[in-house]
Amino acid sequence: METLSHSPSVDLVAVKQKQQAAWSAGDYAVIGTTLQIVGETLCEALDLRAGARVLDVCAGNGNATLAAARRWCDVVSTDYVGALLERGRARASANGLAVQFKEADAENIPFADASFDVVLSTFGVMFTPNQEKAASELTRLCRPGGKIGLANWTPSSFVGELFKTIGRYIPPPAGLKPPSLWGTDERLRELFGRRAATIETTRKDFMFRYRTPQHWLDTFRTYYGPMQKAFGAVSATQQQTLATDLIRLVQQFNRATDGTMVVPGEYLEVLITRR
Repeated sequence: METLSHSPSVDLVAVKQKQQAAWSAGDYAVIGTTLQIVGETLCEALDLRAGARVLDVCAGNGNATLAAARRWCDVVSTDYVGALLERGRARASANGLAVQFKEADAENIPFADASFDVVLSTFGVMFTPNQEKAASELTRLCRPGGKIGLANWTPSSFVGELFKTIGRYIPPPAGLKPPSLWGTDERLRELFGRRAATIETTRKDFMFRYRTPQHWLDTFRTYYGPMQKAFGAVSATQQQTLATDLIRLVQQFNRATDGTMVVPGEYLEVLITRR
């Protein structure tokens, strides 16, 4: 198991502060709610049982949280962006679901060892700067024999290519491992192998469905914090070329031929049984 996911020169505190600012920008809940099916699918794959103690890490506006709560689990929903937890709280209330919400950093979650039967994260924990610390927290909080369920974008997926495209304009910190490595079997074995009895992975597609490619770009540019920050950090000329590159990327993946956007976003569904 690797001990570092970054160069010693990387200021992880500064990276995390920038990430938190990015995810707090815009309104990720507008994007997040479209991903609800992934949380539902993951909870079914985990074969959740009523009464299970479930922790959702980097929960955003609560897709996996709500999916687990609908199955009568006792759910704690955590994120380091308080505004997103408020959106999750409103959704849970509207659905009449009892959920505990707690603001917490995925690399330092304030619960005792083995507090949960199941630990979840959908497109969340993969973005933590210190990958080993985050993986250690997930396993620490899951009881022996319990399960960890993840949904992680793969490196060659639409989202993986999206971040590569943005990275050509706003390079990530040197030495920091890309989040999409969480979407590879090799990296998962490095992160969890020592404390996992089994690691099962399945490649799946989430379908990004929008009115047009331009509708997708306008939505993400307005509401998706990392993209909003990227556009705000470059010149007007670069904004135009970035927009062109992103539309070209959509066209590369788009399955629709009627003017709409139907883009498969490959992700790895991960089921880990804690040793």
